[in-house]
Amino acid sequence: MRKHFPGFLVIAGVVTLAPLALVACGGDDGSSGGGGGGLSGTIVVDGSSTVAPLTSAAGEAFNGENPGVDIEVRTSGTGGGFQVFCVGETDISDASRSITDDEAAACKKSGVEYQEVRVASDGITVVTSTDAEVGTTCLTFDQLEAAWSPKSTAKSWKDVDPSFADVELTLAGPGSQSGTYDFFNEEVLGEDAKGETIEPRQDYAASEDDNVTVRAVSGASGGMGYFGYSYFSENSDQLKAFEIDGGKGCVAPTPETITSGGYPLSRPLFIYVARAALARPEVKGFVRYYVQNAVSLAGDQRFVPAPQDALDAALATIPE
Repeated sequence: MRKHFPGFLVIAGVVTLAPLALVACGGDDGSSGGGGGGLSGTIVVDGSSTVAPLTSAAGEAFNGENPGVDIEVRTSGTGGGFQVFCVGETDISDASRSITDDEAAACKKSGVEYQEVRVASDGITVVTSTDAEVGTTCLTFDQLEAAWSPKSTAKSWKDVDPSFADVELTLAGPGSQSGTYDFFNEEVLGEDAKGETIEPRQDYAASEDDNVTVRAVSGASGGMGYFGYSYFSENSDQLKAFEIDGGKGCVAPTPETITSGGYPLSRPLFIYVARAALARPEVKGFVRYYVQNAVSLAGDQRFVPAPQDALDAALATIPE
């Protein structure tokens, strides 16, 4: 279970890099990743708990080459991150979905211009405990809706589908500030007559901390939860993932199916960088480093890398 990041101090949801002498990904001159050793300053990041471990790993490696740069990585969820980003309180916003029209309008109102940068891929992974026997290894969107709909009264797996086991159903997942929450509801529950995303039933264990969901599901006899693929990968000794049938048959979440988009709950992961912050050498250096090393960082952190052409396109938008 992901509980801490080596080389970081974690206080109340904030991950702060101490200036440690770490092994970095680039050469001594920082040419491979935008480092150089002479940079200094503070970079403040907030947002998605899904993206945070990848950003933290990038920050740790960058800090190894630039010990004068302090990087704080907070996790208030994608929506919470945009709230502070769009009033100029942070330099970078981790996001497990694209910025919404309302969030973009808030940024514009505050004069915050930004650059969207794709850093990885992800597949929202629906899980249960490794010991659970719920009568299926694959879930359709209709079955997910039967479990999570605001109209659902399902208390057992058999209530979700008569072919499933008569085992108590308990639900856990991200809170409303999470981009994972937004994406899952959009894909599974859809929109109401007004074009607004339908909210799920509220009698589930909600948390912006995915580790809480891991514990809730792994400790239940018939739990169901969901979060980013990396959290499943790190906790596969306690959890098993369902295949998902989006209408073309059951597909398991794997790096290959997520990269190809064959897994129905695949999605891109982003960072949003304030253009004003990019004018500062330490921010520009860090973002270039992040993108240039995104593939190796993703592998080390059990993320699915973004397609190389997407990374190349992102890098081309960042000043040298």
